[in-house]
Amino acid sequence: MNFDFSELSATNAFKLLSSVVVPRPIAWVVSQSAQGQRNAAPFSFFNVVSSDPPIVALGIGPRGGQLKDTSRNILETGEFVINLVSAELAAQMNHTSLDYVADVDELTRAGLATEPSRVVAPPRIALSPAALECRVWQVLDAAPQRVIVLARVVALYLRDDALLDAQRFHVDTPALRLLGRMHGAGWYAHTSDLFQMRAPDAANDPAVRPAQGH
Repeated sequence: MNFDFSELSATNAFKLLSSVVVPRPIAWVVSQSAQGQRNAAPFSFFNVVSSDPPIVALGIGPRGGQLKDTSRNILETGEFVINLVSAELAAQMNHTSLDYVADVDELTRAGLATEPSRVVAPPRIALSPAALECRVWQVLDAAPQRVIVLARVVALYLRDDALLDAQRFHVDTPALRLLGRMHGAGWYAHTSDLFQMRAPDAANDPAVRPAQGH
């Protein structure tokens, strides 16, 4: 079956997209207001979109027709931290998805300790195996009270045991035991079912012509 998105409601478009674009990495965002009130919430419309410059994209929908606390904090301060979610932190991540009022600190409610960030004001979650410190690069208004944030990664924390070779920047990604978001309410995936497939060598394919010099 084919779907014309011009004929679909936003709800049905979400159902289709979130069911086939999987698994999606989870951005466990820690932000804070201009007054220093902390907030933590998970989002799965997230990915890295460039390495030069290092840019990530984060989509944040509305809550009850209003900006979510995360959106408001990011727009106010221009800074936030994306914590990656390991399997051990699944329950606490899920806890922070509750719809708290703005003055409730989700980190405290979920029993999560924090560590200071190196560059930005919001802290990182101490037990998260990796965290990206981000500054807003560009904000796109996608729909009423819905924002798409493009942010530059200005610093990265990585748990020591997940770094195989610091000189060569080799990371033991499986050791992070990260979770991904799947289809529908409450479905997640472990990123541990892996296989390796080398890129083909064009030199061994007679149908591929070598590039011509100039």
